[in-house]
Amino acid sequence: MGLDSVLGYLQNKTILITGATGFLGMVFVEKILRVQPNVKKLYLLVRASDTKSATHRMHDEIIGKELFRVLRQKWGTDFDSFISEKVVALPGDVTIENLGVSEPRLMEELCSEIQIIFNSAATTNFDERYDISLAVNTFGTLRVLSFAKKCLKLQMLLHVSTAYVCGERAGLIPEDSSSMDKMIKEMDNIDFEKVEKNLVKEKLNELKGQDASKEVVTNTMKDFGIKRARLYGWPNTYVFTKAMGEIFLQRSKDNLPLVIVRPTIVTSTYKEPFPGWIQGLRTIDSVIAGYCKGKLTCLLVDPATVLDMIPVDMLVNSIIAAMVVNSYQSSGNIIYQVGSSSRNPLNFFQMHEFIFQYFTKNPWVNKDGEPVIVTKGTILTTMATFRMYMNIRYMLPLKGLKFVNKAFGQYFQDRYVNYSRKLDLVMRLVELYEPYMLFKGIFDDANTEKLWRTARESFIDVGSFNFDATCIDWEDYIMHAHIPGLLKHVLIK
Repeated sequence: MGLDSVLGYLQNKTILITGATGFLGMVFVEKILRVQPNVKKLYLLVRASDTKSATHRMHDEIIGKELFRVLRQKWGTDFDSFISEKVVALPGDVTIENLGVSEPRLMEELCSEIQIIFNSAATTNFDERYDISLAVNTFGTLRVLSFAKKCLKLQMLLHVSTAYVCGERAGLIPEDSSSMDKMIKEMDNIDFEKVEKNLVKEKLNELKGQDASKEVVTNTMKDFGIKRARLYGWPNTYVFTKAMGEIFLQRSKDNLPLVIVRPTIVTSTYKEPFPGWIQGLRTIDSVIAGYCKGKLTCLLVDPATVLDMIPVDMLVNSIIAAMVVNSYQSSGNIIYQVGSSSRNPLNFFQMHEFIFQYFTKNPWVNKDGEPVIVTKGTILTTMATFRMYMNIRYMLPLKGLKFVNKAFGQYFQDRYVNYSRKLDLVMRLVELYEPYMLFKGIFDDANTEKLWRTARESFIDVGSFNFDATCIDWEDYIMHAHIPGLLKHVLIK
């Protein structure tokens, strides 16, 4: 390959990054700047009306984060000038033609300079509004691809998808597009883009004609997304629109060098720039937060289900390795599933034990200054038993409250409505997460393992880009990095 180091490849590179305000994009930016200060330029596509607003968002939502502490200490008083020299906030949007870049001279400059595009822009809500999820996750990828084809020096378009584009499959899930074969055949007979855009337009016009409130529009479009996803065979709007994004990329890439990376559940940093950094509640973290505060007393989960997680810094390392190894390669479908279930599995029973041990020793202190005592709680292994439990524990008392409320002339109406809404929300969330709490799949990662072997054999600095999930001691990571990081950077903050 003629390359002896990853850092050598990154030197003097110009990279466009979409989704830089997101968790993954932010960690990618920090890593590049920290390990290769001689990168030429990082363009961060930021949703904003102008350059000034984009620059403000970049400093407020990216560079100003605790994540950049090590880099800030490294550069000291020169930090701001270093960032100004290396990083450019680019106002734009993946849902707009040319990514929202309208100034001809800037467009020409970008197309003549950009060598790598890292596309991590996405809306990751399982039940996002269908119009928004389609625009970003599906058709936004087409906008990025179209832009990439105009970049004269492009060596790589790396697109971040999700391992769960597989839908609700079981067993060993291959690193290919076989889970989408049926959909690909269907698309030979229908114009998916035209059909779905028209349906969205009709639905929005219908709501507008009804003078629907913003809340009604949002809820209706969320339900519509779930309905369309399930019609096509996916459990939720997020994974459906991400799968469609992949299909469109593969069908339209022509000879463009394209790599698709499919992470599993992305968690806090393992080691870099320091252990435990995380932004926001991410999938399993909602369970941890509810559990430690004593609000989660029962859980729908199969204890034997493998919880496939990958720390975000390891994911970033795999992405950088994939860029270096596959640059200039325009043939075939290059897909990497980056996770841990195949080579270093952690099941829900083990995870539950770690969480229980941690909060038994380090209880959450509530707003009254009292420690919250956690218990093992009730584990329900099927949706049927979960519904039965909810009926007995919550539905029947709610019906009793409804009767009392009626008997007392709506005296308890506010309380009844509040409880009813909370119960509806819980059931909706459980239905959304059920496919993952009872997931029976193991993600094949043969391509990723081959990538790791190639990196070890080819690069002298591979130790700085470790993504070997077999080295993770899950108990140590959860107890000493992930939970403390979640508390420090999200819950207590």
